[in-house]
Formats: sequence, C-alpha cells, structure tokens
Amino acid sequence: MFKNKKKDIFFDLDHTIWDFDKNAEETLHELYYQYQFDQLFQQPTSELFIQTYTVNNHRLWNLYHHGKIDKTELRRARFADTFTQLGVDPILFPKNFEEEYLFICPQKTNLFPHAHETLTYLYDQYNLHLISNGFKEACETKLATSDLNKYFKNVFISEVVGVNKPDPRIFHFAINQADARAYTSMMIGDNLDADVRGAMQVGMDAIFFNPTWAEKPQDIPHMITNLKELQSIL
Repeated sequence: MFKNKKKDIFFDLDHTIWDFDKNAEETLHELYYQYQFDQLFQQPTSELFIQTYTVNNHRLWNLYHHGKIDKTELRRARFADTFTQLGVDPILFPKNFEEEYLFICPQKTNLFPHAHETLTYLYDQYNLHLISNGFKEACETKLATSDLNKYFKNVFISEVVGVNKPDPRIFHFAINQADARAYTSMMIGDNLDADVRGAMQVGMDAIFFNPTWAEKPQDIPHMITNLKELQSIL
C-alpha cells in the first residue's frame, strides 16, 4: 500500500484526534444561555449560532493555515462575522465570552471514535509525533486533559515553530527534530492542503482522515473515515 515501511507517524490534532467541532459545540451551547444570546439573537436554541460560527471558524482557519490572517484576526473575526451574519452589531459581543470560550473549550475531552485504542496500538509499533497548527496554550491543554501526551515522542506546534502547515519548513523541521526520514514517515490529518498535500510535497506518505465521507480528490491516494482503520493498514 505504501512505498516504504514506516517508522514514524505524524498526526494532526484538531479534527483528526480531538473532535474540535463537537467540543466547540458543547462549549458554545453552554455559553449561549449563560450570556443570554437566546434573547440577543431572538433564537430560543443555540443551533443557528453554532452553525454560523462553525462555518466562519473553518473558513478563517483555512486563511490562517495559508498565512493570510494572524491569530488575533482569526479570533476576532469568527465571532464578529457570526454576529454580523445573524443581524446583530458585533459591538454587542461580550468581551468575557471569548475568554471563557478559550478557557473551557480546550478542557473538553471528546475525541474521535477509537482514538485511544488506535494510538495505543500504533504506539507499540511506531514512533508517534504530532504536528498542529493550533495555538500553543490550547494545544497543551487539550493534550493534557484528554490524556494524549503519553503517545507522542514529539509535539510540534506551528505557533512555536514559526510556520504553519502546509509550509514545507514545518514538515522538514519536525522530521529533523524527530530524527526521522521523509520516506519512512507518514502524516495523518483531516485537512487536504495543510496536512495531506503539505506532507506529500516533502516526500512523506499521507492519509486523509475523512469522517464526513467527503469526496476524495484524485490526487490523494490514501483515505480513512475512521481511526480504527489504521489498525488494519499500519
């Protein structure tokens, strides 16, 4: 299936192991009523707010991956744009809402199915590493509260390294720091550009984690829809 026997497996974190959308949804649902957004938006449920936020957050993260916006703009715009699209002036966005969101969300522990089981299986056979475009403090909290640190020999966070996936430099840095080789390494992630194509452009094999069953592009050779599949192919 793969060109060479693998020794080092690099994972993405958000949307691959840690279920970002589910954890964000839980957090936003709690804060929606705490801050009386049901009255502000005249929406009795949090569903529309969360849906709108999720679309904006994904769009802005894609811009961040490619260096088109910075951390500050990402965090500002995802809520400001949501307010605007729902017909409420962003000036009414409560200052403490963002701070509470950033505190609560990373402490959530929803992982994709079979995450611990699969990582335990792989840990006995490969060197496992993590490359995340997430922010340092949030990543460290997620790894600690979800008991994920024990699996990874190295954790590379783009904010610390100074470049984001898919920039080849973060992959080269991670490979070198892990004392690995590109041709015996593999990247597993949900983002086609940042994770999969980013890894492939430096000579790594890559697996597209696709739990939503989106159509697989022709240039992507390997795809899974459930982490447990890794136990069969690795």
